[in-house]
Order: sequence, then C-alpha cells, then structure tokens
Amino acid sequence: WTDERGALHLRIAKGQNKWTCAEVKLTRSLGYGTYTFVVGDTSQFEPSVILTLLTWDGLGSERNRRELDVEIGRWGYRENTNAHYVVQPYFIPANFVRFRVPDGVLTHSFKWEPSQVTFSTTAGPQDGRLINRHVFTSGVPPAGGESVRMNLYVFNKGQIPLQNGTEVVIQKFEFLP
Repeated sequence: WTDERGALHLRIAKGQNKWTCAEVKLTRSLGYGTYTFVVGDTSQFEPSVILTLLTWDGLGSERNRRELDVEIGRWGYRENTNAHYVVQPYFIPANFVRFRVPDGVLTHSFKWEPSQVTFSTTAGPQDGRLINRHVFTSGVPPAGGESVRMNLYVFNKGQIPLQNGTEVVIQKFEFLP
C-alpha cells in the first residue's frame, strides 16, 4: 500500500499458517539508466527476511533474466553480512559483493550501462555518506524486456525461521535514463 506521502509499504504477514509476502513490479522495461531506491530502516529485519530491489526479465531464458540486484537480508543466518550487490548468476564470484549496511534510511542505486553496472549505497535519503560502491564490468546483461521489481519475502532455507511479520517502507523510487 502507499501512504499519504506516496511511500510504498511492503509487508510480510502471517495468514492461515503461512506467511504472505509482498512484491511490486513495473509493467514495462526502463532499460539502461540509473535506478534509485530510498529505503526506510531495515535493522529490525529478522535473519530470514529479504528485501530485493532488482531488474528481472520474466520471459528471458534462465541464462539471461537481465537480473541486477540489491539484496538486504541475512539469508536465515544471524552472523551473515546484511547486504549484497549481484549481477546474476550469483555463483560466479566476480558477480557478487557482500557488505554491511547500518541502521537508518539508506539510498541504494545502480547505474546500468552497456558495459558496466555501478552499484552504490549511501546513508540517508539523499547525498549522504557512502556506505559501499562497486562497479561490475563482466557479465553485464543487455537491456531489453526486464522490469523493476521490489519484493519483501521470507527465506525459508536458513538456520533461523521467521517468527514475526515485518514491514519496510520504500520512501522513493526514481529512474533517470
């Protein structure tokens, strides 16, 4: 749901003995450009809660989903770092960077170009302190057919199962070609 300020609220809630999760997706491709997400505090996330801010091509082949991800979560383990950037497939070491994000509002962005993707995370809603930045130059997919997606879900394969529902607020999404 969106609030009176236009912020998007994504929620995980318990319904009839199972968790319900939230995902929103844009209905068209934006292609190359800068994707920016201003995200409310995620420090309350239990280890099995994952927030993914991504591009994904649902019609693409398994080898080319045009997937670029900022993922916030610990994948079911208390001691894991709580964020990473990935140019899929994640199992290629050069396509994956882990890091820690602090408490508070953060701005995650990626600039997608034909030969590279530059990810960055800063503190606060705009022009804040740089938390992490990484440039990927291999495995960068071509634009075409992907859509922006934001999802909040339960990762059920870790050591620590989810105990409580949660919510995150996407304060702003912006795309600049």
